[in-house]
Amino acid sequence: MGYLCFLLWVFLVKKGYQDTDTSLQSSIITKVKGVTFTNTSELGERLWDVADYVIPPQGRNPRPNTWVGALVMNWSPCRGTPSQVPLLFRQSESIPDALCYRDSDCPPGEPVVAGNGVRTGRCLRVGNMQRGTCEIFAWCPVETKSRPAKPLLGKAEDFTIYIKNFIRFPKFNFSKTNVLDTKDKAFLKSCHFGPENPYCPIFRLGSVVSWTGSNFQEIALQGGVIGIQIEWDCDLDKASSECNPRYSFSRLDNKFSENSISSGYNFRFAKYYRDGAGVEFRTLMKAYGIRFDVMVNGKGAFFCDLVLIYLIKKSHFYRDKKYEEVRSDGTPEPEEAAAGPGLAEQPEAQHGGGSQKENGCPPGEGLSGHPGNGKVNVEQLQNLQTAEA
Repeated sequence: MGYLCFLLWVFLVKKGYQDTDTSLQSSIITKVKGVTFTNTSELGERLWDVADYVIPPQGRNPRPNTWVGALVMNWSPCRGTPSQVPLLFRQSESIPDALCYRDSDCPPGEPVVAGNGVRTGRCLRVGNMQRGTCEIFAWCPVETKSRPAKPLLGKAEDFTIYIKNFIRFPKFNFSKTNVLDTKDKAFLKSCHFGPENPYCPIFRLGSVVSWTGSNFQEIALQGGVIGIQIEWDCDLDKASSECNPRYSFSRLDNKFSENSISSGYNFRFAKYYRDGAGVEFRTLMKAYGIRFDVMVNGKGAFFCDLVLIYLIKKSHFYRDKKYEEVRSDGTPEPEEAAAGPGLAEQPEAQHGGGSQKENGCPPGEGLSGHPGNGKVNVEQLQNLQTAEA
């Protein structure tokens, strides 16, 4: 009786009859849609579309099963920083690494730590002062630090993000996507992700921000980092339609540190030009945006009956049920495999070979549309339990 209870615990509670695959292979494709218009004193009248605020255009994959991209919500020429040109000038005394007493304190070509340029080899002093600062070669004038008062793209809540995810469990040769398999071409043009549309991969930007517990206007002003987790936990003994993605949304930057440099998300970039005389200059831009980290995880579990065939007591009972062939007189003959000729005569071949054999499961036509399931239903397990008893 104790052995039967152990079997029930292993197979029914812990699902010890299943083999698992955690080596999920994944691909992520994203597209953003949305257009808005702004009129500011710094930029004038401006029409914004995806070519302006999506950086980088195709995102990037810093590690497997991960996609990273950003939507710029607020930017302007750095305040107090008009068009810059490369010039020689003395570094500010507020930069400790720029202080000097002699020219040898300013080795040429070396950058000033936390400064704005590279040293030229000269120590510049004011009047008769012994201490001075190093002369540097840098873009001038330097940036004046400031923070924006209101978001530039504050009306972007209705922008949408299309996140298409392909996944594959290579051990079981099972593939799926998070997009509804439909012939209705209008589906993706009208749907938004939600409880009623779990297979619509189009997410409203304002909704994603709210699901993290954040305020859209706040994150559009200072920027932030949002994590989108897609989890595939699939029992492949069930129908393919039962393998569904689960989404979770979280704020990854420290939004509670309002006065800390650790909160928000921003970066700088420049646009370069040349004037009529061929002199290069640039406009320095500071952008505040919403960075998205899309991360995909999951595992697939699949029936594997080697334990039932070889390791437990009365294993011949299960083999008789699994491998049977109708005789010429119409009665089933145990130990003969219905999956094909020669299978029952060479059971050891189940341990090696093709993609299904590599995971230790017998080949053959399984259930749920997956080759090689070798699945045992509840009735068969009950019969097995009866035999064990």
